[in-house]
This record gives sequence, structure tokens and C-alpha cells, in this order.
Amino acid sequence: MSYHGAVKVGGTPDVRELPHLVITKVAVGPFNNNAYLLRCRATDQQLLIDAAADAPVLLETVGSSLDTVVTTHRHEDHWQALADVVEATGARTASGRLDAEGIPVRSDLLLDDGDTLRFGEVELTARHLVGHTPGSIVLIYDDPQGHPHLFTGDCLFPGGVGNTRGDAEAFSSLLGGVESKLFAVLPDETWVYPGHGDDTTLGTERPQLAEWRARGW
Repeated sequence: MSYHGAVKVGGTPDVRELPHLVITKVAVGPFNNNAYLLRCRATDQQLLIDAAADAPVLLETVGSSLDTVVTTHRHEDHWQALADVVEATGARTASGRLDAEGIPVRSDLLLDDGDTLRFGEVELTARHLVGHTPGSIVLIYDDPQGHPHLFTGDCLFPGGVGNTRGDAEAFSSLLGGVESKLFAVLPDETWVYPGHGDDTTLGTERPQLAEWRARGW
């Protein structure tokens, strides 16, 4: 597999080719956000996860058409290019129901925990996690010919869960949700695509869960 997931702003996107789905990862903006373009091989329909910044870069990555843009959560660094991308492509928008009011572009689809999001012949499952924001969502692609692929926004990174700003209740909620909705039901081979930085796998992170809980972040 040539895909490595290590991208940098101004650098070359990295592309992962699966039997039914092509994933392109690109880094954009001053906060080194990751944006992910997913293309259904059967129909060429495309979905973008987090129009974070640098609309020209994202539109060049998208190419001719875009079906859907999903915003993982309400924080500004994950939607700065959303209006421009939607205006240029006419794509529908989607976000977690409880974060939609904090995103300045109207969400056409309000996603709840367990909802299925379809584009082309590809299905993604949304899981709602509370802690980094009230309405953060992660998206799971369960590859029928391989392991799952998990797009986590700012809920899960290599080495820990997302920032909960010292709020013990928010941290407990986020870690509990990550444990019950992700680690408890998905295999170690699950590939994790975070909102910033390099990728990881659930198997790599699983041994650290007790340490994360003990340290409180």
C-alpha cells in the first residue's frame, strides 16, 4: 500500500484506492486541517469531509463535481471554505444536528447517531460524540472487502481524544463515547483519519485508553 496519510499544507495530496472508494487526503489552512475527498468508483459521485480552508485548493482537488460536503463539527477551522465550495459546486451540506446552528452555511442534512449517509453506491455511518463540541460526528466506511475506515474530525487523534478544554465532564463524555461507539465495536485494523495530523489505527491507540482516562485528557 503506497498510501501513508502524511500530508502538509502546500504539499501533494495523498490518495488511497479501495475496491469501491477512492480517498484523497489534503492539508489546508493555518491550522493544518485535513480535508478528505471520497469518490464512489461505481458512479464517480464525491463527498468532501470538512471544507476547512483554502477553497481553491479544495476545488482543484474536487475537480468537476461534488455531491455532498460534511462538516464534522462547528469549530470555525473546519468550515472556513464551506460557503465558497458550496457556491462553486452546488453540493448539499450535512452536519451533526446539534452543531448545525454553529455552522454559518445551512445544513441540508441533519445527522443523528447511527444515521446512514449515502453518495453513489457508498454508505457512511454517522456516530455522534459529545465532548469536543455538543454535536460532533464521526463517519465510518465499512469496506465490504476490507477493514473499516473512520473519519474522526477532532474527536480522536494519535495519542488521545480531542481537546475538551480542561472540562472533566466533557472529557469523560468524549472518551466514553469513543470507547463505546468506536473501540468497542470496530476492529483493531480500523484506519483512523483525523481532522489534523497523521493517521493511525484503533489497534495502535487501544492500549493507551486507560492512560488517557487516568491523565484526564
